[in-house]
Amino acid sequence: MTAMPPPAPASAPAPAPALTAGAAPARSEAARLGLRLTLPAQVLILFIAIFPILMQLYISLTDWSPLSGRPWPRAWEMWNGFANYADLVADRRLTGAVGRTLLVMVVCVPLQFLLGLGLALLFVDDFRGKRVFYSILIMPMMVVPAVAGYMFFMLFQSGGPVNDILGTLLGRPVTIAWLSDPTLALVAVMIADTWQWTPLMFLILLAGLVGVPDDQMKAAALLGANAWQRFRTIALPRMKTIIIIALAIRTIEIFKIFDTLYIMTAGGPGVATETISVYIYKITTQDLVWGYVAAIALVILIVLSVLAVLAMKRMAR
Repeated sequence: MTAMPPPAPASAPAPAPALTAGAAPARSEAARLGLRLTLPAQVLILFIAIFPILMQLYISLTDWSPLSGRPWPRAWEMWNGFANYADLVADRRLTGAVGRTLLVMVVCVPLQFLLGLGLALLFVDDFRGKRVFYSILIMPMMVVPAVAGYMFFMLFQSGGPVNDILGTLLGRPVTIAWLSDPTLALVAVMIADTWQWTPLMFLILLAGLVGVPDDQMKAAALLGANAWQRFRTIALPRMKTIIIIALAIRTIEIFKIFDTLYIMTAGGPGVATETISVYIYKITTQDLVWGYVAAIALVILIVLSVLAVLAMKRMAR
């Protein structure tokens, strides 16, 4: 029997081509050019974001206010350490404002999501007059929040259109004092916020529905899946990122609700509709305790930033 020839040795990998003499200087020049081009944007970000945050942190550790007679760079003369942050825990009015803000968030965000999703499902298909209804539907979002607040302030007056409509439906005069009742005033604010910002949720969710592959939906329909099964198994999984974005945007915006609410109730009656933004505005302009205000705003910024990071991680997964 003849011996088999030994296998040929594996060829060594070809050596990487050596860098040319001019490659390193070219890269260095490109890096310097990139730095020069991005430097204006970096400086702008520094002054727009980082500098105000650092100044806010500095002021939050002092008792400085505009009435102190000192410019803000000398706020260190009124240093109090973390006393402002300790006061946050004992501030019952702040706790109430945060609670009302969370209540508005828990009610309005899911309601706006469900309404926006229902409208998006209606508008994902073509029908006659779609462009006209589409324009009408997104119109509330284009209204200035202060104007929307004045509109609903007039609507919810005791002799306003809302009570007139209820009186017509019930067959008797209705004179509900919506904005003077501690419970109904917050309900009126929620209605106004839902009216104005449901179109935003609708636009985001409609964009997600339009991005679902149509061939998969048709294939599922041919296989006998009904509309709910097609939405649950095909459309909804592909919309998870869009849904997270929509919920995150509206959750963060709820914490900043101010214009509409302040025009309608100014936080009243009493403090019944005083959310965190209205509370901060009042103690900033009336009490002028700017060190304490800076501490509150910084804590809220950190909380909202954590929520945003968690949402981004969820989208990444």
